[in-house]
Amino acid sequence: MKKDVRIKISLVINILIFILVFFSTVIMFTGYKFMHGSEVVLESTKFGVFRYFTVQSNLFVGIVCLIFAIKEIELLNGKINNIYKKYYIWKLVSTSAVGLTFFVVFTYLRSIVEGGIMPLLMNSSLFFHCIIPILSIICFIFLEKTRDIKFKEVFYGLIPVGLYALYYMTNVFLHMENGKVSPKYDWYWFVYYGVWTTVIVVPVILLIAYLINLLLWYLNRRELSR
Repeated sequence: MKKDVRIKISLVINILIFILVFFSTVIMFTGYKFMHGSEVVLESTKFGVFRYFTVQSNLFVGIVCLIFAIKEIELLNGKINNIYKKYYIWKLVSTSAVGLTFFVVFTYLRSIVEGGIMPLLMNSSLFFHCIIPILSIICFIFLEKTRDIKFKEVFYGLIPVGLYALYYMTNVFLHMENGKVSPKYDWYWFVYYGVWTTVIVVPVILLIAYLINLLLWYLNRRELSR
């Protein structure tokens, strides 16, 4: 596929992702339901929605996609000669963040939520948990090829996950009673069996996040290295 064609398709997808993130956030924030059936889980309303890594990661990728789309428009119009490396790094980091959301939902959460995967794909969660991550991954891997990102820069992808882990565990410890934490404050059920499990959960999540970053980085540059 020619480079200019890739850029144009990427531009369309980036704008679409931004629009989907915006409307999905509004839908969850207002509590509007356009799907009915399974009991909705892992959703809140108003400012409570921002406690979820799902929402934070999707907002992150939505903002990055908007910025990247602006740069692609400037590139297509000849206003710039290339898109700077930092924008590709942001793309990698934000894509890996929603990639982690997708992975956790379709592996861990689907196995512990009553009703399986369906309650996790209702209303705004359909976009946050599935459609936006898939679009983001496809766009980064196949359409936004670059050699500029170095191997050591893959570690940048751990920053959002590390910051969220710090926030989440601080919240857990502050609301601990007799070694237990209410699901109200442990909404991902990471310490359901006790706070001691944090010594396992946190390293595992960070490792998974790193492997997702590494895989995205590898697949993004694979065709260019041939």
